[in-house]
Amino acid sequence: MAAGRVTQVDDSPIAELRGTTKRFGSVVAARNLNLAIRPGEFLSFLGPSGCGKTTALRMLAGFETPSEGAVFLDGRQMNDVPAHRRPVNMVFQHYALFPHLTVAENISYGLRQRRPKPSKAQIDAAVERALETMRLPGFGPRRIWEMSGGQQQRVALARAIVNEPKVLLLDEPMAALDKKLRHDMQIELQTLQRQLGITFVLVTHDQEEALSMSDRICIMRDGEIAQVGSPRDLYDRPTSRYVADFVGKSNFFDGRIERLDGSTAKLVGPGGTIFVGHANEGLGSDQPATASLRPEQISLTRDAGGLPVTVVNRIFLGEHTEYLVRNPDLGPFLVLASRQAEAGTHNFEPGETGYASWREGAALILSKD
Repeated sequence: MAAGRVTQVDDSPIAELRGTTKRFGSVVAARNLNLAIRPGEFLSFLGPSGCGKTTALRMLAGFETPSEGAVFLDGRQMNDVPAHRRPVNMVFQHYALFPHLTVAENISYGLRQRRPKPSKAQIDAAVERALETMRLPGFGPRRIWEMSGGQQQRVALARAIVNEPKVLLLDEPMAALDKKLRHDMQIELQTLQRQLGITFVLVTHDQEEALSMSDRICIMRDGEIAQVGSPRDLYDRPTSRYVADFVGKSNFFDGRIERLDGSTAKLVGPGGTIFVGHANEGLGSDQPATASLRPEQISLTRDAGGLPVTVVNRIFLGEHTEYLVRNPDLGPFLVLASRQAEAGTHNFEPGETGYASWREGAALILSKD
């Protein structure tokens, strides 16, 4: 067995960060990252600017060397392996295409650097397959500056997949696209990933993008991993207020836990408002905590019986209407009402009084960050 080789089994990670830390002088950009990426999955690093997600991606790519810990790809330690010898390819935010080359020459660039170099016929055939896969047949002779933004992104993807990498790394590749084109490309990327069976690792600060595309999401915060899970797990069972706030929208109400029964807690909030729901591990009775309620879990009606609120603002979102309401004790919070829920009634107007309510058990009880 070659040095640094790990015995590969069917469920072994295709990529792995083990205790990986990266320092730039006195600045710690990534700290003790431990993450196993599964073969064939679509994983996203999600977080705000400066959280360490791009540093993690660049360590996988080989553009940065860990200060501590190790990077593994396909069972082999890669710390000392240069980027061009790793079984990965990367699509950059601004595509990094060569403007003086044709589309075909851009796509074939990596193949032409191989040693031994494939024959011209092999290169031409591989380029044609990549163009067909990216729905760009016949575009080979064109110049890059003749292509739209979406077409340029497809060229960058074709250049990446033509080398048949085991892992495709994507550094915010849709940041420069308008909203509609970005949505279309999200669907195309998902389709491409399923078609090729290649592991995709995406870096993004766009939560909607990560939620809609990923099998799993790695939430980053201050250079550390805050939580890893499926989009549904992160949305329904965040382990911290930070994750609950970053994934989707949520309302937070501080209070104190009055009763803890297994994984269910009763929290008393401002004005004696009661919140009951799933409690995170490590919480105890008579402890300060935070109740999290998603806006869509709250109903807003004109029927008395709930929590009296005043509508502060209304935003029409098509299938939903978002209300900002205020209660004297709880302060301002968001309510998201579907068109179906409001069918047969008039929308609330700013300044109007309503009543907010939610089902018992809807809240999440989280520790205060």
